[in-house]
Amino acid sequence: MNRRTTALSAAVALAAALALTGCSSESDKPKLEVSGAFMPQPVMDMAGGFLTIKNDSGTADKLTSVTSPLSDDVTIHETKDQKMREVTSFDIPANGELKLERGGNHIMFMELKSKPKQGEKVSIELHFEKSDPIKIDVPVEAPNHNPQQH
Repeated sequence: MNRRTTALSAAVALAAALALTGCSSESDKPKLEVSGAFMPQPVMDMAGGFLTIKNDSGTADKLTSVTSPLSDDVTIHETKDQKMREVTSFDIPANGELKLERGGNHIMFMELKSKPKQGEKVSIELHFEKSDPIKIDVPVEAPNHNPQQH
């Protein structure tokens, strides 16, 4: 009787585990879309990057890092009380968006390998906690470009 109980318990546990893994399907993955990306033309050996990540799903995610052939030192920064500091991630709320914009949270490219000019594009890859990486080509705009002022 004890052996049957153990076998039954194991079977129930296995069925529960299989049911749980079945729940984390592709439909639960965040649905992220990037828009409005730009980089002001760098005037020094560093640059900023700005964009919006929209999440059209009920699952939150996090932007954890950004990589680019333009620099081996790409970080994400928040701006609070007019002070900038590096952070490990940014939340992307479920059914919401993350805005990286001038004067606020942004991507920082340090020690640029080259200085892209207005009209060129810079390749970047966004890395997330749950979603697959997203590669985009970011247009380089005028040094004073700020879409919020238009």
